[in-house]
Amino acid sequence: MFVDKATVKVKAGNGGNGVVSFRHEKYIDKGGPDGGDGGRGGSVIFVVSQNENTLASFRLRQELAAENGTPGFHRQQRGKNGNDLLVKVPAGTQVFDDQELIADLTAEGQQAIIARGGDGGFGNAHFKSSTRQSPQVAEVGEKGEEKLLTLELKLLADVGLVGFPNAGKSTFLSVVSNAKPEIADYPFTTLSPILGVADIDNSSLLIADIPGLIEGASQGKGLGDEFLRHVERTAVLLHLIDIYDDDVAKSFKTINAELAAHSKSLASRPQIVALTKVEGLPQDAIEQKIAEIKKTAPAKTEVFAISSQAQIGVTELLRVLKKAAVDQRLSFAPEDTTNEDQPIITLTAEKQAMAWRVQKNDHTFTVTGSKIEKFAGRTNFDSEPGRRRLRDIMSKMGITHELERQGVQAGDVIVIGRHSGQKMIYGQY
Repeated sequence: MFVDKATVKVKAGNGGNGVVSFRHEKYIDKGGPDGGDGGRGGSVIFVVSQNENTLASFRLRQELAAENGTPGFHRQQRGKNGNDLLVKVPAGTQVFDDQELIADLTAEGQQAIIARGGDGGFGNAHFKSSTRQSPQVAEVGEKGEEKLLTLELKLLADVGLVGFPNAGKSTFLSVVSNAKPEIADYPFTTLSPILGVADIDNSSLLIADIPGLIEGASQGKGLGDEFLRHVERTAVLLHLIDIYDDDVAKSFKTINAELAAHSKSLASRPQIVALTKVEGLPQDAIEQKIAEIKKTAPAKTEVFAISSQAQIGVTELLRVLKKAAVDQRLSFAPEDTTNEDQPIITLTAEKQAMAWRVQKNDHTFTVTGSKIEKFAGRTNFDSEPGRRRLRDIMSKMGITHELERQGVQAGDVIVIGRHSGQKMIYGQY
């Protein structure tokens, strides 16, 4: 079953907790801290695989979770890292997090970390210093990222077949490639995109057969709105038109209007037109139909007359498609747009990480910022030494001073992170 949309929940592994431990061995009095760090949680990683061509597997597997890291041990032994979860996806998969595109996977073997595992917490051996000989503090492991994602598949092909239902697209694909689409004499025989590989002159073309379009497809009529996105990435469009249409020029204009309504880039995509089912027709009738198309089509549009069943004009058409696809791919080659005369001014990563903000709402103060939220996420709030360490960090970062400037009083609630639920009572931490 072809599936090109899916929703999936991903959960990266949590980091393991650091531990509080002290060295206890015979003949060694007052051994120092030796609590180890927790292991890092595994990440969820999407990997492009040529063996995948649909998102159907996500219908049965809607939750993906990587392995948690394990806690640290005594003798400064670090916990085991959680295993990453590698998830195979087809080429052309786009990953959206709340409508934001976070990954566009197009090449075999390409990988993207979709959800990052949490760091392991530090054990108390990490906090030993000349003035702190017996630290009682250890961090909890950081939570792994958790996301609800939408996956969309856009087929990657050299040629996209477009045209009205029963224009001969499936027949053409079945003749020139190894694909076996259903073929019948009724509309909408093809209900999902089909890929086929056509061999031509010691090379090959990847061709996508898109379900038949109708007028209004871009607004949701018929099947078009579900499948138009599959031609967005094709290098060239092959527009097939049944030569027995009463008005081939109107058919040509209608389909192109739907392509343009869906995407402006599709309207300018290289397009080759082929009139199908020409076997048995006299040459003058064929030439008349070609002339009708050329009156409507943009200048220099190539128009072919073919018969897939009778193998008329098919080889010549494939050669032209191959050249057009290669030329289009080359025109999309990335260019070096670096301008050394225009330096890019950005905040350094360190400054961005240290940035924070305090917002007051009655007797609640919300503190946000990546660095402080990360510290808070690794603080054991059930441990007085852990809370005291977080207090010291907030003081060093200037957050405590800002809280006092905004009039914080004993008993007021301090929330760190908008969604973390980590709260403290000022004066009691």
